[in-house]
Amino acid sequence: MKNVILIGAQGKMGQAALTGLSSHKVITASRSGKGCDHQVDITDEDSIRRLFKTVGDFDAVVNTVGFCEYANFVDMTERQWMTTVMSKMMGQINLVRIGQEYIADKGSFTLISGILNIKPIPMAIADATTSGAIDTFVKCVAYELPRDIRINVVNPTVLEEAWDVYGDMMPGFEPVPGHQVGKAFERSVDGFITGEVIFVDV
Repeated sequence: MKNVILIGAQGKMGQAALTGLSSHKVITASRSGKGCDHQVDITDEDSIRRLFKTVGDFDAVVNTVGFCEYANFVDMTERQWMTTVMSKMMGQINLVRIGQEYIADKGSFTLISGILNIKPIPMAIADATTSGAIDTFVKCVAYELPRDIRINVVNPTVLEEAWDVYGDMMPGFEPVPGHQVGKAFERSVDGFITGEVIFVDV
């Protein structure tokens, strides 16, 4: 059994990840902290460091959050771009940059991206761009992490459980059940792979 920090545990993607972590002690966190063990804002370095110090011993970090702004490219403001970059990209990079100081030897990080960098749709340029950046980051930083620490990213299509929210934006996409995405998180945490983009699509 591993001590796994799950960030975004109350969201639909967090709930999907939870289905793949049932054999571990899961320590939950979210931005509001509501219904979770801890509060963390991944856009705030001090908040990230405080989480890791408070938890103490942990073997894995699973992140399922990254806020994105949606608008047509011609209408996207710098503020909207930076909101997305600081959350979905830098927020996740900082989880690893800071977390590698605290995580156990041979621990693992699992980040989240999304299929829109492979299958783009209107209004989602910031999401697609930062998802692509995280996929690249994981593939490259795996060579540099110390102490046999592993890192992977789950790149899922839309969840069945979230189809009512995103379905109108994604015509022609086939959603996948949350438990299938949970298997991808399980593979990352319990396997031996590193530097991998784990796609969950149909």
